Amino acid sequence: MSAPASLFARLEPLLPTVSKPIQYVGGELNSTVKDWDSALEGETVRWALMYPDAYEVGLPNQGVQILYEVLNERDWIVAERTYSVWPDMEAVMRSGDAQGPIPQFTVDAHRPVRAFDVFGLSFSTELGYTNMLTALDLAGIPLHAADRGDDDPVVLAGGHAAFNPEPIADFVDAAVLGDGEEVVLAISEVVREWKGEGRPGGRDELLRRLAVSGGVYVPRFYDVSYAPSGEIAAVEPNRPGVPHRVRKHTLMDLDAWPYPAKPLVPLAETVHERFSVEIFRGCTRGCRFCQAGMITRPVRERSIETIGAMVENGIRKSGFEEVGLLSLSSADHTEIADVATGLADRYEGSNVSLSLPSTRVDAFNITLANEFSRNGRRSGLTFAPEGGSERMRAVINKMVTEEDLIRTVATAYGNGWRQVKLYFMCGLPTETDEDVLAIADLAREVIRKGREVSGRNDIRCTVSIGGFVPKPHTPFQWAAQLDHETTDERLRKLRDVVRADKKFARAIGFRYHDGQPGTIEGLLSRGDRRVGAVIERVWREGGRFDGWSEHFSYDRWATAADEELARQGVSLAWFTTRERGYDETLPWDHLDSGLDKDWLWADWEDALAIADGSAAVEVEDCRWTPCYDCGVCPEMGTDIQIGPTGQKLLPLSVV
Repeated sequence: MSAPASLFARLEPLLPTVSKPIQYVGGELNSTVKDWDSALEGETVRWALMYPDAYEVGLPNQGVQILYEVLNERDWIVAERTYSVWPDMEAVMRSGDAQGPIPQFTVDAHRPVRAFDVFGLSFSTELGYTNMLTALDLAGIPLHAADRGDDDPVVLAGGHAAFNPEPIADFVDAAVLGDGEEVVLAISEVVREWKGEGRPGGRDELLRRLAVSGGVYVPRFYDVSYAPSGEIAAVEPNRPGVPHRVRKHTLMDLDAWPYPAKPLVPLAETVHERFSVEIFRGCTRGCRFCQAGMITRPVRERSIETIGAMVENGIRKSGFEEVGLLSLSSADHTEIADVATGLADRYEGSNVSLSLPSTRVDAFNITLANEFSRNGRRSGLTFAPEGGSERMRAVINKMVTEEDLIRTVATAYGNGWRQVKLYFMCGLPTETDEDVLAIADLAREVIRKGREVSGRNDIRCTVSIGGFVPKPHTPFQWAAQLDHETTDERLRKLRDVVRADKKFARAIGFRYHDGQPGTIEGLLSRGDRRVGAVIERVWREGGRFDGWSEHFSYDRWATAADEELARQGVSLAWFTTRERGYDETLPWDHLDSGLDKDWLWADWEDALAIADGSAAVEVEDCRWTPCYDCGVCPEMGTDIQIGPTGQKLLPLSVV
C-alpha cells in the first residue's frame, strides 16, 4: 500500500472555525512520526490507537501512551494516535472542502485512520461507545464488523470495559482482555506474517489466526442463543480451533517494561498535568464492588530502583513538575516509605512535587504525607470510605471503621492540613436510607474532630458521592442495581440533612452525580449483544460524549432502550435493576479473568449474610495472609510479586 497523503493541508484552513483547534494539530514533545513503510525488510504493521474521548482526557491516558511507545520501538511497526473530535469539528469534517469530507485522522502524521491495519480502542468506561461509532463513521469504516472488507482495519477493543465487550460485539472485530504490552506485539506478529504471505484467506483468515491463539476474542466466531425467559442459553464457538474461553493477559515483570519512558507533553490543557509512574498493578484488598481490583490480579510491584529511575527519566524527558505515583492503592506498596523518603530527598528544594492520588484510610500515615508535601505543596487529602455506615462497609468488604477514619483525619488536621475529601457510593447492595444518611454523621464528626485537634474553624470536608454500578467479574455482578429515582431521592435527603445543620453545614462541601448516567452505564456494563441496537440508535440520534454531563441525554437512551429491547423481549430494567441467579449464563462467562465463579458467588453470599446479620465474613488481603482461592494465580499461572527487595533509589544524589 502506498503511503496515504497527510490530511493536514486540507485540515489547517478549517481549524480557525472550531474550538480548541490546537488539540488537532499534533507535534507534542516525545510524539513519534515514522515513515509509512518503516520496516527495513518484510511487512510494516500499522496501528491507529484511540482513547475514545476528547484530547484533553485521552492524551494523558497511561494505557494508550504505553502501547504507543511499545509499538513504535519496533522498526517494523508504525503507531499513531487519534482522539474523539468535538461536535463542532465533526460537523466541519463532514462538510469538508472541495475534495469532499475529511475522514478521521491521526494527530501524529494526520493520516486517515482507515489506512491502518489495526484500529485499537482503549475503553476505560462504557460511556465511550458512541464516540467509537462516530470515529468509525468519520473514518469510512463500516459500523458493523460483518460489513467490513479486506481493506478495512481490524477494529480491536481493550481496556477495562473490554472484559464484557458483548454490547459492542456488532461493531468490533476483536477484543483483548488484560495487560496490553505483550499482546499488542503478538498481534502485530500475526498481522505481519499474514501480510507477508500475501493475505491468504482475507480478513476472515486473519481473524481466525488471532482467535485460535486463545488470547484474542473474536465475537463473530461465537454464536449466542437465548432462552424464552430472555436469559442467555449458550455461547458456543462456531469455528474449529476457537477456544470456548478466552483468557486475559497478565504482564508479570513490570520492571522489564518501564513505560512510558518518553511521556507525551500535551499542547493543550489536559485533565492531568503531571508525569505518572505506575508503582504496582493489581489489588487484593477484596472490595466486592471494585472491578479494577478484581480483573487486574495478581499484585505485581515495581522495584524501588525502577520507580526511582522512571521518575528521574520522566521529569528529564517531559519537564513536568508534578509526579504522581499511581496504582489502585499506592500506599500499599511494600516499600512506599523508602520510595517517599528517597524521592523527597532527591527533589527537595526543586520545583518537583510528588503526589499519591490513591490512599486508603488504613494505609495512610502522617510521615508518608509529610514526605510527599516536603516541597511545600500541601493539597487536600482524599480518602474513600465508600459506605456511610459500618454495616455497609462490612457488606462491601471495605473494612474501615469510623474510629479508623476519625483517627486518620484527626492526624491530618493536627499536622496542618485544612481540607479532606471523602468519597462514598450510593446504591450499594442491601443499602438503606439510614446507611446513606450516616454519611452526614461521619462528615460532621470529621469537622468536629478537625476543629478540636487544630484549634481552628477553617476546617473543610468535602463529601463526594457517586452512584454504584454493578460490574462484571466482581462478587456484585449478580446484584440488582438501584433505580435512579431512589438514588436521587436518597441523595436529596442527605443533602437536606447536611444543609440543615447550622453548626457544620458551611464546612461541609457536597458533590454528587444524579443516578441517570449510572443506569445507562449499568445497561452497557452488564448488557449482551442485544444492547448493540440501543447504542447504534442513540448514536444515530445524536449521542456523543456520553461521559460528559452536558452532552448526556437520559431520555435519548431510555427511549432507545425501551423500543429496541422490547423487540427482543427484554428491557432496560431487565439489564439493570434485576438480580441474577447463580445458574444464569452471564454475557461474559466465556471470557476468563482468572477469577473462579464459585468463589465470586460465595463472596456475594457472604455479603448478603453480613447484611442480614447472620455472618461477619471479612476477606483478608492475600498479600499478607494465606491464599483464599480466588483462582487467579493457579488459573493464570501467575503469582503475587511484592517486596521488600532490599534495593534503594539510585542514584541517591539530591537534585
